[in-house]
Amino acid sequence: MRQWILLRGLTRETAHWGGLVADLQQALPGDAVLAVDLPGNGRWHHRPSPATVQGMVQACRADLAARGLAPPYHLLAMSLGAMVAVEWARAAPDEIASGVLVNTSLRPFSPFYHRLRPHNYGALLRLVLWPRAPEAVEQQVLAMTSNLAAERAPVLAHWAAVRQQRPVSALNALRQLLAAARYRAQAMAPRPPLLLLASRDDPLVSSACSQALAAAWNLPLVMHPFAGHDLPLDDPAWVVAQVQQWATRPPLLPPGASVTAA
Repeated sequence: MRQWILLRGLTRETAHWGGLVADLQQALPGDAVLAVDLPGNGRWHHRPSPATVQGMVQACRADLAARGLAPPYHLLAMSLGAMVAVEWARAAPDEIASGVLVNTSLRPFSPFYHRLRPHNYGALLRLVLWPRAPEAVEQQVLAMTSNLAAERAPVLAHWAAVRQQRPVSALNALRQLLAAARYRAQAMAPRPPLLLLASRDDPLVSSACSQALAAAWNLPLVMHPFAGHDLPLDDPAWVVAQVQQWATRPPLLPPGASVTAA
């Protein structure tokens, strides 16, 4: 039985996966699927967020050990969570059987203005530094991360309720931003096999980041044609299908290949 561990991104928690966890479990009935929170988010929102990706890896390993879940793990991780997955695969390769990385970006492969597109700088700083009502905050997050935000009224209400119940502090958000900004991956790819998924029209993080990583590490990359940064929100069925195919047969693409999949 494979164990799938799901990791979300900056200030996001397990609830932000929506129905994808259950959908992935249904698609992989012989596997175990578990979404976990990074410190400072979700069930751990009262804890300080590590200011390094390495610290986040150690926290995830300790969380799973406390649950009695031994490696190896298969990782599905997006954005900051994907940085955690990369560092985990580097630091403890025997613990990671494979990884699917969604809309991530890494130094030194991409410049800062690709890793966070400049038109988002002001909005992101306002989110972190200026407290507002949960619905106003989540409306801004949705606008930055979804290309289908106008269709997401139920999601907005749910996310606002999540923020009300488990708020992420401004300090923890800043520490997560700092961890993401300062993390630098190694020139060589980690040993475990990795698949990249990216949104061609990601308004937050340029898809050029995934393309650069695929070229540098000779990894397969599958591009989504219309989703935003929150690919699991905009097209969860597509994500589940890609993970299912990656898990149940040889990789869709030879290393270094890239394709846009409808």
